[in-house]
Amino acid sequence: MRKFTTSRRGYLAAVGTSSLVGLAGCTTGGGGGTEITPGTAPGFPPFEFKNDDNELVGFDIDLLEAVVGETDYTLGSWEELEFSSLIPGLQNDRIDVIAAAMTITEDRDETIDFSDPYYNADQSILVASGGDFSPSSLDDLEGRRLGAQEGTTGESVIQSELIESGQVSESNYNAYGSYVLAVEDLINGNIDAIVIDQPVAQTFASQRDVDIAFTYETGERYGFGVRTDDDDLQEALNSGLATVQDNGTYEEIRNEWFSSA
Repeated sequence: MRKFTTSRRGYLAAVGTSSLVGLAGCTTGGGGGTEITPGTAPGFPPFEFKNDDNELVGFDIDLLEAVVGETDYTLGSWEELEFSSLIPGLQNDRIDVIAAAMTITEDRDETIDFSDPYYNADQSILVASGGDFSPSSLDDLEGRRLGAQEGTTGESVIQSELIESGQVSESNYNAYGSYVLAVEDLINGNIDAIVIDQPVAQTFASQRDVDIAFTYETGERYGFGVRTDDDDLQEALNSGLATVQDNGTYEEIRNEWFSSA
């Protein structure tokens, strides 16, 4: 079992894949633009996680920094929260933008707004390597002990597709604050499978003793979250995102985190 490496390129070589205090609300930054406080939830590699030097790194971190760099805004210090606390943190002005591989859903779109999508992902089912459990569909998860990160699409799939149908009982579902903890429980035999975003599942499978059993297509897309009344920031993020996609910066960042070194 390998540990996260100390740098992005070291991390890539190892897996062969792809400042905690923030300001409350927008302020005037030293660079002349409005400073915004970004929020994320580490423990979701390669999108956001802490490396061996306890530095916050990942695809979302690099991408948001590049996007904001193309706007009149400046980026303040990152706030690190539990995933389920990100939307409340946004609504309470603790942070100004969410960059945390957050899927754009109808429910979330009722409480916050999103930038244009920046990544497409489905859900994968992780199982322990070398075990005798090899599911090939959601039906094969019936009666099994399942795990997901609280507030994620993986949890929604378990709730809506398996628990509501009676295939899995509430007592057989474990919600985690981080997928790192869920993977540890999976390896230790405390749960039978995890439902998790496909690119993150690929990263864990490259690094831990877990395998992707199958992928469940959801058509989900990630976006940066902003407050519903923050139209200027939303428009700026969309403009910055279009710029980094057009000038090749997006592809460069994506290749550094998701392609072989």
